[in-house]
Amino acid sequence: MGSLYQNLLPLVLLIVIMYFLLIRPQKKKEKAINEMRNGIKAGDEIITIGGLCGKVVKVKEETIVIQVGAEKLKFEMMKWSVSKVISSNSDSKASSKKAKPVEESQEASKKSLPKKLKKTVAEEEKPVPVEEEKVITENVPAEQEAEEK
Repeated sequence: MGSLYQNLLPLVLLIVIMYFLLIRPQKKKEKAINEMRNGIKAGDEIITIGGLCGKVVKVKEETIVIQVGAEKLKFEMMKWSVSKVISSNSDSKASSKKAKPVEESQEASKKSLPKKLKKTVAEEEKPVPVEEEKVITENVPAEQEAEEK
């Protein structure tokens, strides 16, 4: 009887270790992903598992409608196809207040350009003068006029 417990003890220990190292973290991760997908609301920016980035327009029971691209195409997709939520409405309002000082500092760094770049930028911004066509009338000798006719 004692040897039976000694033989089963390593097997039971292995199963317990596998549960805590593999199964339990996977279930936690799956639960967090499901909460994230169920918490999606209109206005959130998302990335799908296919790599599409877009803004959520409408949320239904099992599907969402996202708006993608400059043409504002709308796709209806399953909720399980959402990989992650980039920003949500409540986060974007709070982050927009924090982002203003950062944007100002980026604009200031853009203004300080090296001399060579300043020259090229200044040249590109200058309007190119349009030259009017000038009709040049030369005194053409009479002999050449006669030959042309």
